[in-house]
Amino acid sequence: MYGIIRKILFGIDPEKVHYMVMKRLHWAYTIAPLRFLLKKLYTVQHPSLHKTLWGIHFPNPVGLAAGFDKDARYTDSLAALGFGFIEIGTVTPRPQQGNPKPRLFRLPADKALINRMGFNNQGSGAAAERLKFRKEKLVIGGNIGKNKDTPNEDAIKDYEACFRDLYDVVDYFVVNVSSPNTPGLRALQDKEPLMHILNTLMQLNQSLGAPKPLLLKIAPDLSNEQLDDIISIVQQTGIQGLVATNTTIDRSQLTTPANEVEAIGAGGLSGAPVRNRATEVIRYIHTNSKGSIPVIAVGGIFTAADAKEKLDAGASLVQVYTGFVYEGPATATNICKGLIS
Repeated sequence: MYGIIRKILFGIDPEKVHYMVMKRLHWAYTIAPLRFLLKKLYTVQHPSLHKTLWGIHFPNPVGLAAGFDKDARYTDSLAALGFGFIEIGTVTPRPQQGNPKPRLFRLPADKALINRMGFNNQGSGAAAERLKFRKEKLVIGGNIGKNKDTPNEDAIKDYEACFRDLYDVVDYFVVNVSSPNTPGLRALQDKEPLMHILNTLMQLNQSLGAPKPLLLKIAPDLSNEQLDDIISIVQQTGIQGLVATNTTIDRSQLTTPANEVEAIGAGGLSGAPVRNRATEVIRYIHTNSKGSIPVIAVGGIFTAADAKEKLDAGASLVQVYTGFVYEGPATATNICKGLIS
């Protein structure tokens, strides 16, 4: 059924159809009988799906990755689709428009997306205000970044501002220094600036009361030597884990004609072409840290088999994004059913 609907939706601009669909889902959620039906259709409950990590109880290990609900507008309605947790953002301290449109593109032949959104959001304060009034008590992660016009040497101020704004309304934090769509951002993955950001946030975390788990989202394009640095950084700073991986700038795995890809231009690639590399990164981190670093896996997860591959590689939880776009509203439901043991 969704295959037919997808053909119609894929005939509309990706960014426009995203908001069109989400507004309709939100409308359905506000009507009690429809809300009940959504939860009945999409919620999977089974003891084997439960997961406790960082002292947080997750009803199932399948989450929605950052980027889908940047401004925390739809956490309640998305919770009705069976997700075990939702990561909002990436948010920045000040609102920003993001990059010029068009900035989101489908590659159906590869079951992939290319985006260069550029952290378009209404600011961390606005997201925090919405989360104060959410109805569903689902686990929420806060993915934080810096504004485009903030110099890298001042980036820590932006991360601190976001952290303070969201501290009372999220269950864990993710530091995003790995998006390819904010100029210069990936330079913050270098050891010295990254250590400074994480150490500062860990100190702030301790000072605010009950510390929240702090994670780092990394790119799939890092070398093994850089991954070794990431493992060392996690161990030295004491952060609680990693999200692996963000989108890639690599285009070598695509079957879409090169001229079409070139016409799209710059942006981060997500979906099926990232699947193998994301798994490799997770397995490398798990093996070389001797399993000491919890990892949330994201990258090319469409089915229960994809999720199991990531969990077998060492991940503790998984997230979907592009898989949700291609597989539809039952994505989390179907993955959870396939993971029941």
